[in-house]
Amino acid sequence: MAHYTVTVSTTRAPHAAFAYMADLRNFAEWDPGVKRVSQVDGSGGGPDASFDVVVTSGRRELTLRYITVEYDEPRTVRIEARSRLLTSIDTVSISVDSESRCQVTYDAVLKLNGPLRCADFVLKPMFKRIGDRAARGLVAALDGEVVTS
Repeated sequence: MAHYTVTVSTTRAPHAAFAYMADLRNFAEWDPGVKRVSQVDGSGGGPDASFDVVVTSGRRELTLRYITVEYDEPRTVRIEARSRLLTSIDTVSISVDSESRCQVTYDAVLKLNGPLRCADFVLKPMFKRIGDRAARGLVAALDGEVVTS
């Protein structure tokens, strides 16, 4: 299992930061590994939202169907994608500093499924590089700064 966490302090209001992060269509703006996102169900972020997220790995593309499994506005949204090969679980948590400032924690877990699970250790260094690039994009998108990584 590969795991990546980053916390970004931003001057965005908590509700605005939550709305931005819960709408996965925004992922393509800040995560360079995401080529495009299309909404499948719902309208923007929400408890019934699902999205097809196309990620790139080298020259290959993989489409993952992310489903919102937890939606507690404006605190937490958890989305999950499961394919034959892998499972991705992403959790976004918002902690309020003030009415006009918050911290956004993005926590991502990636694990291989079935017999591939024994090769999970291979994901860790790759996922760290992917996470670091995404964290830089998130900092820029939120006009913030990294608190912890």
